[in-house]
Amino acid sequence: MNNRIEKGDIVIINKSGKHYQQVGEVSQVDYNIFFVKIVLVKLGDREEAFEEKDLQLQTKKPSLQEVITSIDKILEQVDRIQHLPTQEKVELPNRLKYLKLDIPKLDKQLIQKNFDSIDKILAATRKVDFSASFWQEIDPNLEKISWWIRTSL
Repeated sequence: MNNRIEKGDIVIINKSGKHYQQVGEVSQVDYNIFFVKIVLVKLGDREEAFEEKDLQLQTKKPSLQEVITSIDKILEQVDRIQHLPTQEKVELPNRLKYLKLDIPKLDKQLIQKNFDSIDKILAATRKVDFSASFWQEIDPNLEKISWWIRTSL
């Protein structure tokens, strides 16, 4: 695993002080005039700057391949969704396949449009069939895709 801290990673703050042991998401990485890596970390509704040595990597942002694997895992679950209207039975797998093709192109508008449509269909379906077991597979994969989109584009 790559231990370099990058935008989108989840980190734990190891520097003693008011933020000690807090968990945050890296929003930006830069260097100061002495070439020391400075990392901006989102902590709730604000950002704080830390030197990389004061942070511990907790979770790496998903890679492109992990995101594509997550799309495949959701695609495997689509047939198990029973309360999907006819139009969405066709649209959901198609949108997932388009998303899978669009992600390597890094076209933010196209990726966001397809993801929003997928999320909307799944949110409407969840209201009708919220206790089905396939959500245990869909939800973490959908979150992983969302995380990648939010931090990579």
